Amino acid sequence: MSLEALDIAIIFAYVAGILFLGFYISKKASSNLESYFLGGNTMKWYYLGLSNASGMFDISGTMWTVSILFVYGLKSAWIPWLWPVWNQVFIFVYLAIWLRRSKVMTGAEWITFRFGDGKGARLSHIIVVTFAVISVVGFIAYFFEGIGKYCTSILPWDLSFALAGWEISSERSYAMLIIFLTTLYTVKGGMYSVVATEVLQFVIMTISCFAVGYIAFTSVSAEQISAVVPAGWKDLWFGWELNLDWTNTPFPGVNDKIDGDGFGFFGILFMMMLFKGIFASIAGPVPSYDMQRLLAARKPSEAAKMSFTTIWVMYIPRYLMIAGFSVLALVYLGDELAGDTIDFEKVLPLAISKFMPVGIKGLILAGFLSAFMGTFSAFVNAAPAYLVNDIYKKYINPNASNKRYITLSILSSIVLVVVGVIFGFNAASLNELTLWLTSALYGGYVAANMLKWIWWRFSGYGYFYGMLFGLIASTAKLFFYPQYVDIYVFPIIFGFALLGSIIGTFISPLENREDIKKFYKQTKPWGFWGPIKREVMAEDPSFVPNQDLGRDTFNVLVGIIWQMAQVVLPIYFMIRQNTEMVIWSGVFILTTVLLKKFWWNHLKTADEASNE
Repeated sequence: MSLEALDIAIIFAYVAGILFLGFYISKKASSNLESYFLGGNTMKWYYLGLSNASGMFDISGTMWTVSILFVYGLKSAWIPWLWPVWNQVFIFVYLAIWLRRSKVMTGAEWITFRFGDGKGARLSHIIVVTFAVISVVGFIAYFFEGIGKYCTSILPWDLSFALAGWEISSERSYAMLIIFLTTLYTVKGGMYSVVATEVLQFVIMTISCFAVGYIAFTSVSAEQISAVVPAGWKDLWFGWELNLDWTNTPFPGVNDKIDGDGFGFFGILFMMMLFKGIFASIAGPVPSYDMQRLLAARKPSEAAKMSFTTIWVMYIPRYLMIAGFSVLALVYLGDELAGDTIDFEKVLPLAISKFMPVGIKGLILAGFLSAFMGTFSAFVNAAPAYLVNDIYKKYINPNASNKRYITLSILSSIVLVVVGVIFGFNAASLNELTLWLTSALYGGYVAANMLKWIWWRFSGYGYFYGMLFGLIASTAKLFFYPQYVDIYVFPIIFGFALLGSIIGTFISPLENREDIKKFYKQTKPWGFWGPIKREVMAEDPSFVPNQDLGRDTFNVLVGIIWQMAQVVLPIYFMIRQNTEMVIWSGVFILTTVLLKKFWWNHLKTADEASNE
């Protein structure tokens, strides 16, 4: 990609600004572990929300979303439910409040709060620490590969060199340089530096989104789009089958992409996504940067507002950019993308190279670079908390000085980055291992982490065996049945993990009953807590149990529709489907009003109930 001097200057100015900001505020992070990893629980919720949004605005995710909109049209709005993308709704409606009431530092420490400190609880604690650390190493390796390819596609210099007989490619040189700079300000300033730089990164990325949206909207007409897409591409709703045929378009090779994805029977896919989405969302956030920001909030209501802000500020700008790049590629990149096999990873960089003017191109490239640095720094800051707080402080040296804990946190960050980079260097040979680590660990997460919130009898042994059984089932799927789309076998994996959870729960009596009562009284979850609830109320007649299940369920349904409106509105705007855009604008306004009345206005009681 050719760059003018102005574009290069913008990119370098951004990197210099990020480093300056990270070092400028780093002194705030040095007092203790809470200050380093959680910002001392002093940061305002809207800064944390912007930071969280920036951390979720990654390059690879944007490229993937551009590609599925290109292929599936409006129906692509449903496909992120595979994750599920609306787990953020469950979090802001009630899970953020429950989680923040724990007053702990990490997800592993939360496990001790939930199950106590018996043998089963310690096994659960260890498996969560393992989950967190290994997944971060895998993601660092993933980032190493991604940022190297991105930098070589946008920057004009060849940085390849030889060292002691080793040939270091330009991709790897760029990756090491960017990762070194990001790690530098992250380990220096901890959570303060991460949040401050991510707020700046979010501003840059949002400006880039609106710039792309403007260029695309003024460059492409509705007639041009209709001429290159198949019938049904502009339809949000679907039947049992997808019914998109690209044969008589400039992109007949898209049909192969649809067949390869396994999404032809869209109705069945939707039911599987719904099944997975409900249980995975009740399970709550995984122990990574998202959970860390919830725990960093000043109080439970602000943890909920933080998660709400993540959706509110991110979706419309991001999907405006995604829709803009997609329609530009559809209308103007027919020659570059034509053929039986289309490399969909080319859609985004080709569109940037061909359509973005000088200055705007530099801003967008700096924005995507900032998105990478934001996501990477969030992971680098989150993982060492598990090693230092949950291993060293808990089991090795609980009375060390704060200075020693901070020093070990910095060293842990560096070690994890180095290990992740080594994985990145060997990505080709370790590809299957990396897939096993990420897919298997996440596949085994749902059942045990759903039960921990809602079932009184669920024990530390149940949690450990639920995670273990899920891990085994996901690993078996990966190695023995790789031909099946993951979402279609999720019920089997979930069922196996659920079986492990139940077996583990009943192999021994419930240990640490007093700790379970403390958890219930402090967190105040709804669910199947009958015996514990009766004991707590007998000991404390003033205790009022959670009676918000109905309201929370209503708010979750409204929140999912509210989130969906923010996905489809920019797309309808970009393709000039004005009637649908007006309808969904009304839906967005209505759901916003409902959330204000039935969710936001009740947040004050969340703080009162948590005795903060």
